[in-house]
Amino acid sequence: MIDGVAVHPLRRIPDERGAVLHMLRADDPHFEGFGEIYFSAVFPGVVKAWHWHERMALNYAVPVGRIKLVLYDDREGSPTRGEVQEVFLGDLHYALVHVPPRVWNGFKGCGTEPALVANCASCPHDPGEIRRRDPRDPAFPYDWGLRHS
Repeated sequence: MIDGVAVHPLRRIPDERGAVLHMLRADDPHFEGFGEIYFSAVFPGVVKAWHWHERMALNYAVPVGRIKLVLYDDREGSPTRGEVQEVFLGDLHYALVHVPPRVWNGFKGCGTEPALVANCASCPHDPGEIRRRDPRDPAFPYDWGLRHS
């Protein structure tokens, strides 16, 4: 587990009409503040990576479809510097993943249907505080290819 990253199981309350899927409440102990909520659609097999934010904390949940979220820590002084963490999110594992600032992250659509990734960010998006890198950048010790175990 990367220092500062937390995975919180979320409630899914189904009934015969459908379901309610919780994500984040202002009284949750891990709630840092509200900046904006946005959604990112990702098609199966597509990778959206790498990026980090200078100040923004991310809170990802996947109410529709499935993704593989990958995190990489290269923060100076971090006890988990150099570590990679994978978290599979979606219908098989409905959870909220808190990603602190300066942790590289990205995700890949899994399964056969598009996924909808929700992010409740701690501050409004500011293009000046985001850093982006190519998913194939060799600085990251990660291969986005499908692995058969």
